[in-house]
Amino acid sequence: MRDGSEDPRRRVPRTDTLLADPQLAAAIATLGRERVKAAVVRAQTRARRGEIAPEEVRDASVAGLPAPGPRAVLNATGVVLHTNLGRAALSPAAVAAVVAAAGHTDVELDLNTGRRARRGRDALDALAAAVPDAAAVHVVNNGAAALVLAATALAAGREIVVSRGELVEIGDGFRLPDLLVSTGARLREVGTTNRTTLDDYAAAVGPQTGFVLKVHPSNFQVTGFTSAVPVRQLATLDVPVVADIGSGLLAPDPLLPDEPDAASALRAGAALVTASGDKLLGGPQAGLLLGDAALVERLRRHPLARALRVDKLTLAALAATLHRPDTPTRTALHADPAVLRRRVELLRDRLGADGRKAEVVEAVAVVGGGGAPGVELESWALSLPERYAVPLRTGDQPVLGRVVRGRLLLDLRCVPVDADDAVLAAVLRVPGDD
Repeated sequence: MRDGSEDPRRRVPRTDTLLADPQLAAAIATLGRERVKAAVVRAQTRARRGEIAPEEVRDASVAGLPAPGPRAVLNATGVVLHTNLGRAALSPAAVAAVVAAAGHTDVELDLNTGRRARRGRDALDALAAAVPDAAAVHVVNNGAAALVLAATALAAGREIVVSRGELVEIGDGFRLPDLLVSTGARLREVGTTNRTTLDDYAAAVGPQTGFVLKVHPSNFQVTGFTSAVPVRQLATLDVPVVADIGSGLLAPDPLLPDEPDAASALRAGAALVTASGDKLLGGPQAGLLLGDAALVERLRRHPLARALRVDKLTLAALAATLHRPDTPTRTALHADPAVLRRRVELLRDRLGADGRKAEVVEAVAVVGGGGAPGVELESWALSLPERYAVPLRTGDQPVLGRVVRGRLLLDLRCVPVDADDAVLAAVLRVPGDD
């Protein structure tokens, strides 16, 4: 005889009932029915095994949904160009340009004539206008690609003369010497780690020299008994000088006096400048090539250039960034510390009104992204107990700060002003037992 108790597995919600739930139904629009259904089936299976109660299946289904893609994060780390957060945030103008270019676009067509046109001419014209010292410009898909194209086109089977003190590691284990050698060029290293002279370069230059490479060590500093040769002196040698400035500064910025810029390097005699688009320029990931018209055309027509070609979305974002240089990167770099302090104080007061204890503390922000390693930016941060770090980082609206000596610091330098309410809401969602 049955004891009258009901098998709890009979209470597991039906699949169609769960898929009709508003939150799961909304997820179908972005993830697709099959992926959402798979999350539901996994939760139902757990309930039938007794791992969760039938009443928990709906929440378990929602929790088991895969992420729809990269999540928007509020950068409260105080690192303006945070590599792990995608470096530069695009400006509203660049975002709008990307959306407009998502469909069919005149990326390689002249609408007036109906004929094929130069690909990405708007972005290229804007880049040329931003750096008038460049006789010609070209764009590839990232900064490393720009240097690889230059090395392949100008020095394959020949030598690249470079200082030992500038053979840097560019991140994720990739090293400049390996990158250059992969193109078929041979490296002729000169000088020492801390000191290199013009005579060192001159002694190495010969018939086999493709070019002299000047690399800005943008993610570290060497101090003490040091010497390096500027582009102006290298340009006196009878070979092209390629200056890899890295961080993408197109013109001098008083805030970053030691950071090389494209205009100055070209005026100093560089035949070619390579740089990144997603660093100090504040645009999309791209590799910028600027300089001598004959050299740039030689690179543009090289077969490898096709493999390194940028897509229409990058070109659209780059053009918009160059037309409207008031980017989030520039805004964050030049933020007024007094204004930052008032924003943090307001957040503290609003949290205090809800019974949350927070402090306003002085902070030091940095450029990041392999740029201006010695520059410190005066800033202010909201200080919270360290226990807030994980729930803020993993919440519905991820907020990423930095933990210093047992406290979580939220620096608003890189947080848009109109996102302060989102930071407040995210903090308030964390259970407050302090």
